[in-house]
Formats: sequence, structure tokens, C-alpha cells
Amino acid sequence: MIQRIQSVYLLIVTVLLVVAMCTPVGQFIAADGVTAYGFTPLGVTLAPDASQSTWGLFCILLLSAIIAFATIFLFRNRMLQIRMTIFNSILLIGYYMAAVVFVFILKGKIEASVFRLGWALCLPAVCIVLNYLAFRAIYKDEVLVKAADRLRGSSRK
Repeated sequence: MIQRIQSVYLLIVTVLLVVAMCTPVGQFIAADGVTAYGFTPLGVTLAPDASQSTWGLFCILLLSAIIAFATIFLFRNRMLQIRMTIFNSILLIGYYMAAVVFVFILKGKIEASVFRLGWALCLPAVCIVLNYLAFRAIYKDEVLVKAADRLRGSSRK
């Protein structure tokens, strides 16, 4: 199971998504140029006692990490494994769309002049690439099994 390369890719996806959940996505810089508000997948901290929630981003990352980890154990059903990998990539693309929406909404609410991207924002993109590599490896296994079944079927006749 874990010796297959797609399992390694999916395990790396899981780890990267957990890291993306825990690290800041970026910073909003206020108009004065000094005040900075950290933007994490759970929200933006405006003051020690005030924050703006963005829990939707956290939920998308959590769901994607769970799907990637669960997909490792679907090695007996390769077609379902392929579908789950594709769905995971679509979910991560949705994460980027939601992040852009949250940035524009929060930029107006906070009255920030600049948004600086954090390095954690690239982790879902790396996960999309790893999902694609896992998809290719799973598909290659499926083609190999179909060819072996076809050979076995023709030798029985």
C-alpha cells in the first residue's frame, strides 16, 4: 500500500495541507503602513479581542486533507481512487477562489491598502501538482491491471 508512489504523493499532500491549515496565508497592511493584520485560514486577528472569521478556508483545507489521507487506503478500488484525487484537486481550486473572495471582502472591511501573500498560499498549488502525479500513477496501475486481465482472459481460451 504505502510502497506505491501514489500513496507517497497522497501522504505528502496530506502533510502539506495540514501545514497550510496552521500557517498564515498573508497579511493585510493598513493604510498607515505600520499596522499589519495576520490572515490565517481560521480568520484575521484585528485586535487582541476582535477577529474576522474565515473558517470556510480552514474547512476546505481540512476536508481536502481528510480526502487525500482516505484516498491512500482505496488502493483496491483504483477508479474510486482516481475520482477522489480529481475531486480533491477541484476542491483545492475552490480553495483559491474562496481565498480571493475573502481577501477582497476583508480588504474593504479592514480598510487595508495592501495584501501581502504568505508562502503558505502556494502549498495547495503544490498539492494540486502532487494530486496530478498521483492520478497518473493510479491510472498507470489501472492500465497495467487491465492489460494483465486481458492477457489472462486470452490464455484461457
